Amino acid sequence: MRVWHLAAAVLSLLASGPALAQGAPAQGTPAQGAKPPLVFTGIPDQDESRLVERFGRVATYLEGKLGVPVRYIPVKNYPAAVTAFTNGQVQLAWFGGFTGVQARRAVPGSRAIAQGAEDAAFKTYFIANAKTGLKPGKEFPKASEGKTFTFGSRASTSGRLMPEFFIRQAFPGKTPEQVYSRVGFSGDHSRTIQLVQSGAFEVGAVDYTVWDLDTKAGKVDASAVSVIWESPPYPDYQWTVRGDVDTIYGAGFTDRLRDALIGVTDPAILEPFGRSRFIAVDNAAYAPLEEVGRSTGLLD
Repeated sequence: MRVWHLAAAVLSLLASGPALAQGAPAQGTPAQGAKPPLVFTGIPDQDESRLVERFGRVATYLEGKLGVPVRYIPVKNYPAAVTAFTNGQVQLAWFGGFTGVQARRAVPGSRAIAQGAEDAAFKTYFIANAKTGLKPGKEFPKASEGKTFTFGSRASTSGRLMPEFFIRQAFPGKTPEQVYSRVGFSGDHSRTIQLVQSGAFEVGAVDYTVWDLDTKAGKVDASAVSVIWESPPYPDYQWTVRGDVDTIYGAGFTDRLRDALIGVTDPAILEPFGRSRFIAVDNAAYAPLEEVGRSTGLLD
């Protein structure tokens, strides 16, 4: 995997962070009195090359809008993103709905400030290998029972939390492991598609925006894998910021950051996210996910 080395000025902040992947090439030490870089990350929910493109453009945009250095650092997995945020190794993160809930519970004062317009009513696709004979329908695909099934990351909202909730709804009193003959975790949505397409798993749950992006990129073989069910809507991805950024960067910085994010209009930034625009949001919008997390036993 291609890795980056962070600026020397940031290394001291990250020294305790084994969860982080390595950062970008050193950029030199800021002059005395200069603001430290705003460091951010995002959950690795799809192909790394797409993540580098996506977040590199965000860093450039935010730096121009905020007047402080902005650095993106990749993380190895979903829990690593939460750990980096909790430990103060990053001040801002693009989280899924569930990881955002986890992060804000761990860091009092942190705030969800922006989400994709599509994230207010997100959805999961259940997909199936063509050899299963499963057909698209409006109701949960109960005929998938007994098949092999893969989630995405263990901490994914659209690839784990909500799919498990819908499975438990469809089969009261049963866990996914009791419904399916084998249950796996792919790690990311693109990988889920690949595993179901290849037949390694018969059925899977995937973020609908990643399915759409991979389809447009020619990575989905429609003769081998298809969508068999579209879930009801729920809140998902968001930008979450730590509560101490105004202390570091000055009063009103959080509001400036939110305004910069919801002011993005460049398709080159938005398209890699699969979003039409970003809109303002607050923590209360994600309360339903906390309830689902508790009901499924995935959140203490």
